[in-house]
Amino acid sequence: QVQLVESGGGLVQAGASLRLSCAASASTFSSYTMAWFRQAPGNKREFVAAMSRTDDRTFYLESVKGRFIISRDNAVNMLYLQMNSLKPEDTAVYYCAASSYLGGPRSPTLYEWWGQGTQVTVSP
Repeated sequence: QVQLVESGGGLVQAGASLRLSCAASASTFSSYTMAWFRQAPGNKREFVAAMSRTDDRTFYLESVKGRFIISRDNAVNMLYLQMNSLKPEDTAVYYCAASSYLGGPRSPTLYEWWGQGTQVTVSP
């Protein structure tokens, strides 16, 4: 069982930066593929970024490449998402997720554990 708690969301203007954090309860945190998803009102939950559990490979949604950076600190069971050059279209609830699958799966159905989400709002 993995418990995930996100933090760091907020209201910012376009072009600003935010850093999301996700605290995980699992002592075996390093054995999970970790990811960030987001969901805007009326939209499906969308893959944003993932980090492999084996070799720290990273995977990104095309529209956030070069702006967002996913990272993890296995020593303190933390996952991060550094978001730079934010755009209004990045507005959504952002969720941290953990998976026992290898690689960087993009389907939310492959992630067994989820946080409660943190709101990110980017004004024009």
